[in-house]
Amino acid sequence: MIRIITDSSADLPKNLLEGYNISVVPLRVKIEDEEYLEGIDLTPREFFEKMFSTTELPKTSQPSPAAFAEAFDECAENDEVLCLTISSGLSGTFQSACLGKELSSRNVTVFDTLAGSLAHGLQIIRAAELAQKGHTMEEIIENLMGYRKNMNILILLDTLENIVKGGRLSKFQGSLAKILNIKVILEGVKGQVEMLEKIRGKKKFQKRTLEIIRERKTDFSDTIFGITHTGNEEEAERLKQEIIDLFNPKQVIVHYMGATMGTYAGKDGMIVSF
Repeated sequence: MIRIITDSSADLPKNLLEGYNISVVPLRVKIEDEEYLEGIDLTPREFFEKMFSTTELPKTSQPSPAAFAEAFDECAENDEVLCLTISSGLSGTFQSACLGKELSSRNVTVFDTLAGSLAHGLQIIRAAELAQKGHTMEEIIENLMGYRKNMNILILLDTLENIVKGGRLSKFQGSLAKILNIKVILEGVKGQVEMLEKIRGKKKFQKRTLEIIRERKTDFSDTIFGITHTGNEEEAERLKQEIIDLFNPKQVIVHYMGATMGTYAGKDGMIVSF
């Protein structure tokens, strides 16, 4: 049997984690002087409430190798273990999982999704579905490599405030963007985050997002979309409905963004993955 393990940055809803019997190793989140285990001590809703009420940006840190080893060793002796992690370009979690593999007595394969949030989560669902259908580990990894290569990750920033706080952009640029009502679309590329477009005005911002989706594919009938948000659930649900109306995809999953990506996405940020 192949068991799937991941870290908490995948942002998968609880019902999907339980439905596919996926084990989660939590990242640590530090807000001011308090440290929490993501998803255990702190729900996504609580995380954003705390983040928006403090001037300091939260800090996330990867699980320890021992935490991964413990999760691996909890699997049955004859199980094969597949661990899918957040991009190694965004966190040290992949390296931690690899070290955990060395500490574990189980047969473990660690896969770098080169993604965050539900772009990571969608790869977990793909792996779990293939495992349920009886595919071998080699077949699952081969399939995942193709799926990962074709993954689209659009990061929609309504405000640049947290990017400025995190030192990724100057205060002058951030202030100018606020005055000019500039919105930013970033893109996940090979595990890193890159600038895609700058757009002026909220309506143009949302319209352009749908145009980009249309430019990427023609047939969405077998496509699962993932939308994560930082508390702007109504906006995310509206985008979900527009995607359904325009593209008729297989499924659209909407969930809170976790601390790893949510810290920089800031207020009213969203990530669209497909």
